[in-house]
Amino acid sequence: MPADLHYLSLDEVARRLKARKLSSVELTGAMLRRIGEVDSTLGSYATVTADRALADAARLDAETEAGTSRGPLHGVPIAVKDLCNTEGVPTAAGMAIHRGNVPSRDATVVARLKQAGAVILGKLQMTEGAYGAHHPSIPAPLNPWNAAYWTGSSSSGSGAATAAGLCFASLGSDTGGSIRFPSTMNGLSGLKPTWGRVSRAGVFPLAESLDHVGPMARSALDAAIVLGVIAGADPEDPTAVGLPVPDYAASIDQGVRGRRIGLATNMPGLDEDARRALDGAVGALTKAGAAIVEVKLPDGFDQGARDWVPLCGVEAAVAHDATYPSRASEYGPVLAGLLDHGRRLSAMELARMQLRRAALTGELNGLLASVDLLLMPVMGRAVWSTEALLAAGRDPEVVAERLRYTAPFDLSGHPTLTLPGGMTADGVPVGFQIVGKAFEEGLILAAGHAYQRETDWHSRRPPREGRGMRPSHMA
Repeated sequence: MPADLHYLSLDEVARRLKARKLSSVELTGAMLRRIGEVDSTLGSYATVTADRALADAARLDAETEAGTSRGPLHGVPIAVKDLCNTEGVPTAAGMAIHRGNVPSRDATVVARLKQAGAVILGKLQMTEGAYGAHHPSIPAPLNPWNAAYWTGSSSSGSGAATAAGLCFASLGSDTGGSIRFPSTMNGLSGLKPTWGRVSRAGVFPLAESLDHVGPMARSALDAAIVLGVIAGADPEDPTAVGLPVPDYAASIDQGVRGRRIGLATNMPGLDEDARRALDGAVGALTKAGAAIVEVKLPDGFDQGARDWVPLCGVEAAVAHDATYPSRASEYGPVLAGLLDHGRRLSAMELARMQLRRAALTGELNGLLASVDLLLMPVMGRAVWSTEALLAAGRDPEVVAERLRYTAPFDLSGHPTLTLPGGMTADGVPVGFQIVGKAFEEGLILAAGHAYQRETDWHSRRPPREGRGMRPSHMA
């Protein structure tokens, strides 16, 4: 087996498995050994299900030998964020209060991955309750590119593990940017689907009308493969839309020739790295045949980011009503602060924000009616060091600034794909977003694939990983 097997694309290992050039047991064993070597430093896994993964891999190899294939994920080791219920495996959602929670059934997305033949390596670490900070008793995963830098939240473990070659793809969730932040900080291709495209049944909520579940992978093609498995209607989740699920991977070569891609003229606060990534995207997509046109973001765009915290807070307060404030001492200060904020919100304030949210959604629909796609930064300040993040604190205006280019698309539910588009002088990845119309994930994935045919940012890997700093958590 090649020494860098763990860094092959999901698509490549799937083809090798199908051709029987590689067995799932061999592949899973190699990944588990790498987790044992590397994750003692990174801390990306909350739980590693080694015995279960090897047993599943053996069963899937037997199916392969019998001529049965469950599809492109058959035998491929992946991992899921620790807010997705997994039968018989602890699911804590990053919360000390839920350390003993062992679900009796799988979340729909986990069940669909298993049905498609994926080997689940374990559960990935995350911030407390999927908000903005890790519980004080749970160490935050490290960024494999540069440990001095933020890993992103809340899907921090998903970002670190996928970038460091500890799984071939992962599931994350995004309520205000939690797929996109760790994707940009770790050099991944992360897809926030349209709200309702992927079931949330069995997924611990932060704010249900804002929560999206989606894939985090090393390329647009790999993300397309995973999305095709997890998307679709679900009787367990009445908000999961019953539209047919396209074969996203099969249509990914459609390209962007003749497509109109909007680039806003009113995007304040972009630093040099963020602008460089956007300029590179413009060049590559133009070379691929797209036409870049100037557009203007709606007047309510920035207000949407400011409204996001209280809107998220009030829905989070509902989600935690059984344990907060009755067990407030078991919560970390950041999540507790959000819940307190939400509980103080008046009905009048909430109504005004909901009306602004509806107006913003309509304005973004109108903007996207004039173009095929939008090109956007992920953050105005392209990357954050851990030191700078701590110094910035939780001031609402600072948080709104960081959420400026992500949260509005959670409020509106539009799909976005984050792609790596550069590196800082400190060797940290920089990303950008492609935004599409509702349920047009196929087009944004095709645009991302076209971009990645012209560039190589997605094929770069962290230069090294430290070892031996933290104990891994095996189960």
